[in-house]
Amino acid sequence: MSYLKLHDANIYYERNGCGKTLVLLNGIMMSTTSWTYHVEKLAKIFDVITLDFRDQGNSSKMKDGYDLSVHSNDLSNLLEHLKIRKASILGVSYGAHVAEIFALEHPDKIEKLILSNAVDKTDNYLRELGRAWEIAAQTYDATLFFKVSLPTIYSRTFYNSHLDWVESRIKTFSKVMTREWFDAFIRLSKSEAYFDVSKDISKIVAPTLLIAAEEDMITPKSIMERMHKKIKDSLIVSIPQAGHAAFLEKADLFCDIIKGFLN
Repeated sequence: MSYLKLHDANIYYERNGCGKTLVLLNGIMMSTTSWTYHVEKLAKIFDVITLDFRDQGNSSKMKDGYDLSVHSNDLSNLLEHLKIRKASILGVSYGAHVAEIFALEHPDKIEKLILSNAVDKTDNYLRELGRAWEIAAQTYDATLFFKVSLPTIYSRTFYNSHLDWVESRIKTFSKVMTREWFDAFIRLSKSEAYFDVSKDISKIVAPTLLIAAEEDMITPKSIMERMHKKIKDSLIVSIPQAGHAAFLEKADLFCDIIKGFLN
């Protein structure tokens, strides 16, 4: 197991494959293991790095709250630790928001940028949605938490065709969810409650791909289209019949879109 050891946290990371470097940044409920299928596909042509943010997976669990930008600093330190001058950065949801901050704070370290299922500002709706998830998390009841959160994460199409898979996933994760995980999730959620780069996102200079999903209720395609108009050197694609978890619902298509843009 590989760690970047900082003065206040240990950041877990994995590195697979060879080629140009591609860093995958987790969504809020994810860990490096969430990318297993994608890494298998992408590591055939890229040097793929995955990492757990503070309060995720194998990385340190924090005692106090923090701002979303702390992850941007951790990513910068990790690239320096690995002696990587430039990398392409792909972020999903929470990870995309970290990627936006990173692109603004460290433009010289980005080759290309991919923002999947993202916004450039946590508005009142998202803040209240996050608060609802936090309240569910405070019950420490995994089944209740997922019953509240997952219907907004996966699409109606996916639910109607893969309900057994969703129910099985809830049962599997409910067995391993700990109080520590829920407390960490709450800190992660609070860290992006006031995320806002809406006035600065036009300053992103890296070639950027935005990946929207037709049935995404959390980060709607309409918001991502407005982001596309703000970022000068950007493209946007939309995945049909998929929701906020498009990277899982349409994993093969997602990987093909990434490969097409980076190559």
